[in-house]
Amino acid sequence: MRWKPNVTVAAIIEREGRFLLVEEHTPEGLRLNNPAGHLEPGESPEQAVVREALEETAHAFTPTGLVGVYLSRFQRPASGEDITYLRLAFAGELGAAEPGRPLDDGIVRTVWMTPDEVRASVDRHRSPLVLRCIEDHLAGQRYPLGLLVTDASVISPRA
Repeated sequence: MRWKPNVTVAAIIEREGRFLLVEEHTPEGLRLNNPAGHLEPGESPEQAVVREALEETAHAFTPTGLVGVYLSRFQRPASGEDITYLRLAFAGELGAAEPGRPLDDGIVRTVWMTPDEVRASVDRHRSPLVLRCIEDHLAGQRYPLGLLVTDASVISPRA
């Protein structure tokens, strides 16, 4: 069997010195995460992060740069499940809210936190990448979106 990491995308959203996080139910309890989720078939990473940010925050999101590409491993304590994630983290602009739009299943609420509040809550983070992506963002790490290329065959597969 061939090993395949789970590809995820994350929106790193900063406004007036605070970062937008989501509080979500996980098998490990209530955790904090960047708005994030899995890349789905037929979409580019940029499309995925726009979709995930909307689903988890009820706000539009426009990616403006790639903060980084991260590989991490998570071993679920209760079941022993061993998961490797390949995360593409995007900086961007938060747009308008969609009033009345429900948050994705499992998302309890969105919360704005200062970097110090994020650092002080690491025991509640869904993964070590929550803080790492924010620290890289704060350090000014940005790569052009053109670094990521999604071939047309992904969006419109040949018959």
